[in-house]
Amino acid sequence: MSATQAGGRGGMRIQVAAGAGQGPTELAAFDAALQAVGVSNYNLLRLSSVIPPGSLVTVLPQPLSPPGAWGDRLYVVAAEARTGVLWDHVWAGIGWIQDPHAGHGLFVEHEGHSEAKVRSDIELSLAALRKSRGAVGAAMGEAQIVTSGAVCTDQPVCALVVAVFATEPWGLSQRDLAAVTALAEPAVARR
Repeated sequence: MSATQAGGRGGMRIQVAAGAGQGPTELAAFDAALQAVGVSNYNLLRLSSVIPPGSLVTVLPQPLSPPGAWGDRLYVVAAEARTGVLWDHVWAGIGWIQDPHAGHGLFVEHEGHSEAKVRSDIELSLAALRKSRGAVGAAMGEAQIVTSGAVCTDQPVCALVVAVFATEPWGLSQRDLAAVTALAEPAVARR
């Protein structure tokens, strides 16, 4: 079973997409890049690097279409690079390794001014993370990398790569509701 098939056992499905945008400001370029990958109407909550066991990581053509509604929380690993300097190049990339059987793994994200530098940084980081985890890291499969680049020709630009974990509405989560219900049950029983 390949690393990208590991999620077939009911684990998390993580979607990776890349895109770029431009706009009159670097922030507007970032928003255009979010639109290009299909995640512009969510509140992004950035995660660090751990892929849960049983996960299926897939690279999709943009735009993504995560479930959820306008303004929901969207849990992501993201790499973004912005510039407003004329003729400046920006690159963003995400790389990952996964155990091909258990599905757990690690993401890394890097930004820079050349694709070669971003890819090199991703490869070096993944090698270090793999090594630091001993036998668990050694069991992880081949590195996968997705990059995006842009060059500022007249307006600011943003290169973006996102790995989307999950969406969640605002308010009480299902886990929070279960905890509140569990706390309330003894009080109801005492009446």
